[in-house]
Amino acid sequence: MTTSRRRPSAPDHESRLSEAHHESLRLWLRLLTCTMLIEQRVRTRLRERFAISLPRFDLMAQLERNPQGLKMGELSRRLMVTGGNVTGITDQLVGEGLVERRPIPGDRRAFAVRLTAKGKRTFDAMASAHERWVIEMFAGMSRSERDRLHALLGRVKDTLQAHDTPETEEAA
Repeated sequence: MTTSRRRPSAPDHESRLSEAHHESLRLWLRLLTCTMLIEQRVRTRLRERFAISLPRFDLMAQLERNPQGLKMGELSRRLMVTGGNVTGITDQLVGEGLVERRPIPGDRRAFAVRLTAKGKRTFDAMASAHERWVIEMFAGMSRSERDRLHALLGRVKDTLQAHDTPETEEAA
């Protein structure tokens, strides 16, 4: 009989801390570590199951939410990446027949990028799987724990947005 052994996980951001570090720093690095763990699992599953990268999935998600299409600059702004990155990803997706570029009436230099019918079907399958994966990742928490965490993270978000001006460091 064989037993499966989990590989020891690599040190994460949080593992560098000690109890002597401020609780806010420990909390921030816990959030970062959790985010990175979830993102890595999603990246791996997208690659293994659909042979697609997370940036390509994210671009398609933006287009799915905007069926009329988006200009390249708007995609770049929403994805928070350079125009060159969006162009490269779009070129790949056009080559696979998943998105198309359409001229924008009245603007000879601009194009709207949108999902093709094939792209919509492909994205719908990926989005459905993605949702199942995320549900699975949080399955170890009770509904009340998930609700409480959601509320607490909402409070963090509200607090950060209310204080969005960076404080300057005092001179030494």
